[in-house]
Amino acid sequence: MENASTDPRLRDWLRGSALADDTRVAILGFPSDEGVRRNGGRVGAARGPSAIRDALGRMTPDARAPEPFVQLLERTADVGDVDVTGDLEADQTRLAAQVGELLWRGVVPIVLGGGHETAYGHFLGHVTQNEPIHALNWDAHPDVRPLAEGQAHSGSPFRQMLDHPSGLCRGYTVAGLLPWRVSADHADAVRQSGAVVWAEELTADRAQALVDGLDGPTLASFDLDALDAAPGVSAPGVGGLGVDVWLRAAQACGRSPWVRSVDVVELNPRHDVGGRSAVLAALTVWHVLRGLAAREDGA
Repeated sequence: MENASTDPRLRDWLRGSALADDTRVAILGFPSDEGVRRNGGRVGAARGPSAIRDALGRMTPDARAPEPFVQLLERTADVGDVDVTGDLEADQTRLAAQVGELLWRGVVPIVLGGGHETAYGHFLGHVTQNEPIHALNWDAHPDVRPLAEGQAHSGSPFRQMLDHPSGLCRGYTVAGLLPWRVSADHADAVRQSGAVVWAEELTADRAQALVDGLDGPTLASFDLDALDAAPGVSAPGVGGLGVDVWLRAAQACGRSPWVRSVDVVELNPRHDVGGRSAVLAALTVWHVLRGLAAREDGA
């Protein structure tokens, strides 16, 4: 798009955008927190997509290398929100259909949650394309809890992926776990299909190495409750990841050709302080976009 402003903002490209033949990235909201309610968390994440978009729209392209960033923005669409009804399973199916269409078009979806139940609908999008994927979750919790009275929730998405009858979740890595928020049985369940990286082990270089070591199609999920600096989440904690580690991971995932899709989840604007958690969620998306710009540019 042509923009004569000397102070352009991402909203200048993303407002009112739509898919085109050359679209490479699409932002899609999933304003659901029914899974959080079922899991006993603080509801309010349904407002997350709107708050992330608002904060992201006020940001500028990367001033250090604006041209590749702007070129990517010109091929980025914000396709709006999934029509959420409150029937979580039906809503996840709707999310899957939209993610699947984007993948079929060769577009990288960036899904804005919502609770972490977002990730299962996100995964089902890959199922619609019969694409085997590895799940890479940046999180304080492994989210492999069993269903609660037969119902899925925000703590169960990765167990559901691993148990899906398609067998298309070929492995699971979770990075950023806090040992006082994870049962030994749940950590062992992750190790059976992949790897556990504790928060105290996760430096920025280790995060980069995890992404560099990917060797097949991957779904990346960023749960903001892994961060020490984000109080506005569904399940706040203490002693989480530093922002430098988190943003290195986000940019690395954007840069990696193996990362097919990304979600950013668990922002709860109802409990945010001064909008800081929303800015951090948006900055996560910004760094994914920065990495994607480098991927597209071949840098």
